[in-house]
Amino acid sequence: MTSLKTKFATLELRNPIIISSCVLTYKPENNLAFEQAGAAAIVLKSLFEESIIRETDHLQEVGEHVEAADYMQGYLRAEHLREYIDVIRQSKHLCSIPIIASICCRSVGEWVAFAEAIEQAGADALELNVMGLATSRDYRDGDYEQRHIAILEAIRKRITIPIIVKLGANITNPVSVAERIKAYGANGVVFFNRPYQIDIDIEQMEYSSAKVVSQPSDLVNPLRWVGIASAAVQGISFALSGGVHSGAAVVKSLLAGATAVEVCSAIYRNGNGWIASALEFIEEWCRRHNYHSIEEFRAMMSANDAENADSLERMQFMRYFGGWK
Repeated sequence: MTSLKTKFATLELRNPIIISSCVLTYKPENNLAFEQAGAAAIVLKSLFEESIIRETDHLQEVGEHVEAADYMQGYLRAEHLREYIDVIRQSKHLCSIPIIASICCRSVGEWVAFAEAIEQAGADALELNVMGLATSRDYRDGDYEQRHIAILEAIRKRITIPIIVKLGANITNPVSVAERIKAYGANGVVFFNRPYQIDIDIEQMEYSSAKVVSQPSDLVNPLRWVGIASAAVQGISFALSGGVHSGAAVVKSLLAGATAVEVCSAIYRNGNGWIASALEFIEEWCRRHNYHSIEEFRAMMSANDAENADSLERMQFMRYFGGWK
């Protein structure tokens, strides 16, 4: 009998498959269906700082009275939080698996108070998704990374539940950031969040949205960094997100050193039945290789092994394309 139990960010999970933050997880009844389909944990749809700020700033721009605009801004923020708290409580009532709240933020501000309310509502953990692009000419090396630390530090002082930080792929050195966020109280890190993808309509001459869902080929970048970082940074859990479209991708993630994966696009493409098929593949793979638990093979392909490290850190293609003319 193969045990698929694992632990991520101190959370005990029945298997490594976590449903990542998306529109689907904002409905408690969907979260119950995910649990019944085999998911081990749910990350709720994020509270987005950017969208709340834009909505409230618009009120201030169009409002004739500053005091009225300020009142409406406070009301809208409170209403967004109230709705989110309701989703947490209803999901916790329906589900027995961990419910992880999510805040997508870019500054410190009032998110500290939001985090406290989220903990009081019963969330099992909080995922911080610090998103943004460093585009200013005045940007100094490390400013973007330091923003993660500042937000984490402020929130960790106020809550006790596990904190997970989901990093962007535009981080220069994920290993260094993982080490620093561990020091400031993070319990888990996810490689990587998926920013809004853009395209250009050359006939309409306007920006449009590129493909929303990830592709299986997207696995390669987080796989590399999980393999490197999980060997270098101890005392913090790693999860992989992006490109997990099969049971084989889950196994690869575990071999690289992850303790869990966050899945979204595979569910959109294939429905909840994907979870059972992925778990069946993992169990069958374990039987073929005579493993009885995930911990028996997890991180076997991480950079802890010198030969693996050479493969993970290789940046040149000469071995494969050197003979092409």
